[in-house]
Amino acid sequence: MAKKQVATAQILDAAIEGIRRIKGKKVALIDLTTVHHTECSYFIICHGASNTQVDAIAHSVEETVEELTGTAVWHKDGYRNAIWILLDYGDVMVHVFREEARNFYSLESLWADAAIRYLEDE
Repeated sequence: MAKKQVATAQILDAAIEGIRRIKGKKVALIDLTTVHHTECSYFIICHGASNTQVDAIAHSVEETVEELTGTAVWHKDGYRNAIWILLDYGDVMVHVFREEARNFYSLESLWADAAIRYLEDE
């Protein structure tokens, strides 16, 4: 049986919807398609105010992406301490941080040569 191909845009939209359902803050979409030798095409970055919210956002992303696209996360890491949770969907990587950790690691500045778009908090 052939596996259904899901467009990257569908995964991006579903992941962002999952973040918004739990009120993730300062959602950034980083387009890495113009940067050579990257592991994926897009990063989505957001943060929560507490470890509990970070955990809830990440679970919401997993559930929403599966609900809307039928795609399960390939790899996930960081649930144990919920300071930085990474969800890997192959072409899309979702980073959910505690605000302090996001400021410390500053992924946006590491990828400053890529196109970065901040989405409005709802």
